[in-house]
Amino acid sequence: MNVLIKQATIISPSSPFNGQTKDILIKEGTIASIGTNLTDKADQTIEQSGLCVSIGWMDMYADFGDPGFEQKENIESGSKAAAAGGFTDVILVPNSRPVVDNKAQVEYIVQKAKELAINIHPLGAISKKAEGKDLSEMYDMRQSGAIAFSDGIHPVQNSGLVLKALQYVKTFNGTIIQFPDDTSIGANGLMNEGIISTQMGLPGKPILAEELMVARDLKLARYANSKIHFTGISSPKSIEYIKRSKESGIQVTCSIAPYQVYFCDEDLQGYDTNLKLNPPLRTRADMIAIQKALLDGTIDCIASHHLPQHWDNKTCEFEYAKHGMIGLETMFAVLMSCGLPAGDFVQMQTINVRNIFGLPIPEIREGETASLTLFVPGEEFVFEEAMIRSKSKNSPFIGKKLKGKVVGIINKSNIHLNN
Repeated sequence: MNVLIKQATIISPSSPFNGQTKDILIKEGTIASIGTNLTDKADQTIEQSGLCVSIGWMDMYADFGDPGFEQKENIESGSKAAAAGGFTDVILVPNSRPVVDNKAQVEYIVQKAKELAINIHPLGAISKKAEGKDLSEMYDMRQSGAIAFSDGIHPVQNSGLVLKALQYVKTFNGTIIQFPDDTSIGANGLMNEGIISTQMGLPGKPILAEELMVARDLKLARYANSKIHFTGISSPKSIEYIKRSKESGIQVTCSIAPYQVYFCDEDLQGYDTNLKLNPPLRTRADMIAIQKALLDGTIDCIASHHLPQHWDNKTCEFEYAKHGMIGLETMFAVLMSCGLPAGDFVQMQTINVRNIFGLPIPEIREGETASLTLFVPGEEFVFEEAMIRSKSKNSPFIGKKLKGKVVGIINKSNIHLNN
């Protein structure tokens, strides 16, 4: 199938055409020609005012619930949500049932994803059953396709085990991903501990729980001289620790979730269970500090923290609601609405994230395989439930006016366009 993209501004730092407006002809999944006023016949022509194109975006922290939680999401529905959000690549957390802690589970995901429009990269669990007790079969999982290692939404609490994992992955230049949370602190907290939690009468979780684990794991990474990535960073103090560690030569990178620059704990005063999240929404001052770190380059990339929950787990009292929201389909619009330049977003979600995991970077160049995301940064729209491709609908952005529309993706000779 031949596709002609007309008058698209190329936003892609790795492309010699970066910043230029060009036509792009794709034949059978390969970029055949890049030029001005191309007149080649095509089966499909994509043309839209303000259209931009970049190499395919990558998300590094999503849960597709497969196997074991298919009522919330499965690999097929999650892939549709990712494509609708502009992502050609997604890294999956290992918190399925059974946990992805051996080569068979990794191979199950790799094989199931082969025919899909997007590329799926599984994370292997650091510990068996993600229980934080014994190391999993990390080398075997790496050989089968695990891109990195993490216990996902159950961060490893045992310092010795984290150190062993950091030392082990050095043999193949691997990366450990930690969602920093000392679960022994504020274990019953339902939201960020502060003035708002006191006013609402809800038990709070201190931001200290994150800061302690970031400080601990930075010391372990320095000792092991190994690579660590923190995701879901929400504390200005954590950002300060990470920034200083980068300057001192520690191999550390970090990401935030999109909702952390859009909402703060004040937004919880309506008891919206879709805003019951982990990490919890912090104070307005914390949110502003995260926005600043995003703009100054301290934050390496954005991670969707796409965590679908069934209707029953959100339509209930706040105390009993489960943590999480879906985030793949709104990530770009949320960041554009918060003032992040489109070029910065593309840099983070194409170059930075692939560099963290040592992945090859696609190119917009004649003769290269087409892995592209199409988008209109300035287009405003109201996000509606009918737009959601995910099986679950737990999004606090439903009904909100956002800026930045994803047109679709072209990847693995597949074309996925949003209506």
